[in-house]
Amino acid sequence: MKKIIVSPSILSADFKHLLDDVKRVERGGAQWLHFDVMDGHFVPNISFGFPVLHSLINEHANYNMVNDVHIMIENPLLWCERFLKAGADYLTFHYEACKKEEIEKIIDIIHSYNKRVGISIKPKTDVKVLLPYLDRIDLVLIMSVEPGFGGQAFMENSLDKIAFLRKYIDEHNLSTLIEVDGGIDDKTGQLCVKCGADVLVAGSYIFNHDNVEERIKILKELK
Repeated sequence: MKKIIVSPSILSADFKHLLDDVKRVERGGAQWLHFDVMDGHFVPNISFGFPVLHSLINEHANYNMVNDVHIMIENPLLWCERFLKAGADYLTFHYEACKKEEIEKIIDIIHSYNKRVGISIKPKTDVKVLLPYLDRIDLVLIMSVEPGFGGQAFMENSLDKIAFLRKYIDEHNLSTLIEVDGGIDDKTGQLCVKCGADVLVAGSYIFNHDNVEERIKILKELK
């Protein structure tokens, strides 16, 4: 049986001791590391950008986790190469931030760097808009909160989207991963896994606990 991939979100880390927190979750068994990039326009908050990403990944790259970068920004076509050069392994952009004709261009650019492509949707967006792209992308990120702030409550209508995607992906023999971000803990994570999620993004549930190894282990062993 596969183990769930856990991607701790550094948005909930202690930025005074960011590298220490990154090493904590690596020692705790996290396979991925999640970067929430916000521009203050596409979402009503600003987090961090290229300097933090580049510094952590390239100057202090003594960790062995996949760099899972989620850009909640306007005009991802303009900026996607900068994030790839900064060290993203998976680069996930928002469907709602693009013109439809730009989506294929972004997919092509990311793949030209031999990196993995993700597309994310907000809670109010119909999951069926992603169907034309599932055979060309590597990951779908379902937002189970409104993007912009950490610590929000999980929105259960996301479960129907996860279940729909799981059925479609399996029926069409696709390898696209289903990632879920927002309000994830042991209880909501289990609901997501039962519906077919592959990757769980968790912030405060992991970083706001003394024993991060225990929290990561709980999420990885959900079934």
